[in-house]
Amino acid sequence: MRFLSIATMVLVGSFISAQVNDSLEYKEQLAPVVLTGQYSPQSVDKSVFEVEVISRSDIEKMAGNTLEDVLTQNLNLTIMPNPGEGRSGLQQFGFDSEYIKILVDGIPIVGDEGFGNAIDISQINLDDIQQIEIIEGAMGVQYGSNAVTGVINIITKKSSRYKWQITPYIQEETIGSEYNWKNKGRHIQSIKIGHRISDEWFAEASYTRNDFRGLYGDRKGRNYANPDDANDGLRGYEWLPKTQNTAKALLNFKKGNFNAFYKFEYFDERTDKYANNVRLNPNNSTQTINPTANDAIYRTDRYYHHFNANGKLAQRINFNISASIQEQKRNIENYTYVLKSGEHTNTDRYDYNTRKGFFSRGTLSNLLGSDHYDIEVGYEFDHDKGSASGLAEQSTGDNTKLNTIDTYSGFVSSELRLTERLSFRPGFRYISSNKFSDQYAFSLSGKYLFNKGYELRAIFGTAPKLPNFEQLFFYLVDSNHDVRGNENLSPEKGKSAFLHLKKTFRFNNETASIQPKLSFWYLDVDDKIDLIIVNTSPLAYQYNNIDLYKNWGFALRNKLRYGRLTAGLGISFSGESKVLNSQETYNDDYLYSVQINSELSYEIPKWNTVFSAYFKYTGPQYQFVSTLDSSGDIAILKEKQQGYGWLNASVKKQFFNRQFEISLGARNLLDVKEIKTATTSGEGHDAGSSSLLLGYGRSYFLKLQYNLNI
Repeated sequence: MRFLSIATMVLVGSFISAQVNDSLEYKEQLAPVVLTGQYSPQSVDKSVFEVEVISRSDIEKMAGNTLEDVLTQNLNLTIMPNPGEGRSGLQQFGFDSEYIKILVDGIPIVGDEGFGNAIDISQINLDDIQQIEIIEGAMGVQYGSNAVTGVINIITKKSSRYKWQITPYIQEETIGSEYNWKNKGRHIQSIKIGHRISDEWFAEASYTRNDFRGLYGDRKGRNYANPDDANDGLRGYEWLPKTQNTAKALLNFKKGNFNAFYKFEYFDERTDKYANNVRLNPNNSTQTINPTANDAIYRTDRYYHHFNANGKLAQRINFNISASIQEQKRNIENYTYVLKSGEHTNTDRYDYNTRKGFFSRGTLSNLLGSDHYDIEVGYEFDHDKGSASGLAEQSTGDNTKLNTIDTYSGFVSSELRLTERLSFRPGFRYISSNKFSDQYAFSLSGKYLFNKGYELRAIFGTAPKLPNFEQLFFYLVDSNHDVRGNENLSPEKGKSAFLHLKKTFRFNNETASIQPKLSFWYLDVDDKIDLIIVNTSPLAYQYNNIDLYKNWGFALRNKLRYGRLTAGLGISFSGESKVLNSQETYNDDYLYSVQINSELSYEIPKWNTVFSAYFKYTGPQYQFVSTLDSSGDIAILKEKQQGYGWLNASVKKQFFNRQFEISLGARNLLDVKEIKTATTSGEGHDAGSSSLLLGYGRSYFLKLQYNLNI
């Protein structure tokens, strides 16, 4: 493993000085076609919105299997793993995943964490993905509620130029330094079969199994018990084992100006959670012990159906209509595990988070048939029914509730191309709901093309953020607690303004180019929901609309292409302020942070080989922590969360006329495991410190893929 690490870094470093001359002629890369926020598919350069594209090629170079694998390196996005639950969330501009809308082909994904956007991104498989499109900023007009900080739209593949495509692969990874064939490491197997039945019909089916065997670390595994100290805390895993199965199917029809597809997906996940301590259960008469532990199994099942039809009416008007039915069920099985026999006793299994929804979206555009003016009108309907909350313990007995939220939207926008250089897009959405008062979203975007190729885009938008299930319906009342949701909550109000300026400079007969892009932004969320004290004796908490969060910043991104060399370098600087009216004392000063990312890729065509490296540095982040001073009074201290760097590198080589691929690489080469942070109150002038688990250390992967194209 040490040799592999050194060899990978040497190879990545050496290709920087490689010559661009090779046997194949350099071809300029065309601008990608994007769909997110567009009236119809078009070049990213023509879009009024600034769209970042992660291509299929990028995903393959990273050997990305899930959305978590791919988004690690993006500016202003931060992966938030929870090893104790086996899940991973996402932050954008300091806001959690409740404020980011994740779509698949324009359809929001139903997660297993209650109503709202919160989705475990490690559950989103990418094997059938064509590209990922990211738009930063509030997109309430285009995509409705909860699209406050941005939209991530996953575009799936729907056609092929081959009669048959059969693509099996296996991928083996270490988890830190741990690996074997049986019970350590990450083991992935997948097969995808695509068939172009005729010029009109295309079908595809795939299956992927992702077996993450967990990280032992300092723990001793499932069957460990210390007869001298039952509570030494060494049983179990530092990162929980989990197994995912994903099955997908697609049927696509295209003829003339009409296109329709049906997409199905089934996903299941099992996560095993083991108690850190055991009960020895000594038998005095035999002088033996029979250790047991209280363990749990979390299971998630999700069904996804999506039907879409799009085309032209009267050879002019574009229509696009989608309907989706999704259902997920998350349950827990609590049991007593007998370590010596492996027996499960006292089993108690129940559903604690269910969700079933119907979603439909339809649009009409190009209504005026003009090259200078375009109007899009559309609707959305969302029927969302679910039970329980984010905490399993609150789902038993009388506390289980079934609740429904229906949301109806109508929206209109217009693209005004006043000149060849100047265009605007104003928009408005009306949102009605059976739970909340009527909401509105506005947007105004513009694009201006200066002389010499400079492009300026300005985007202003708003979006409401609906309360999630826990905020509405949570209920925990006993002799020691009184924490309740609030069904009278109002949606939060988000708004943002973004400004982007970029230009592409070309050199050396256009075999070289550099594209710098400078971005400025401002985001805020009014009426942010938080817990407040509603009664002091006895102490009682309830969710209310009370806080205000703000974020501003700027970013400079650069893309360089020189022959077969591709490079990128970006830096982001942001400030975050929280007006916490939910607390008696708070500090609303801006807290600043920096992120830097870079990528490097070099292709050697005569070897059919691509070398890639990705690096991201997340600088120290600050937070205000409540503590007690020497007089016993509450004081607010600014504490620092440690910065860290994340480096991935890989080599992909193709053999036998590109039919066989080998990808070899390493993730987290800097061996990041945890960082120091201060999140708890302390006494005197010292806030309590703790650590945040971010990774399981340096790991290595090997992927073998066969591409049969007939």
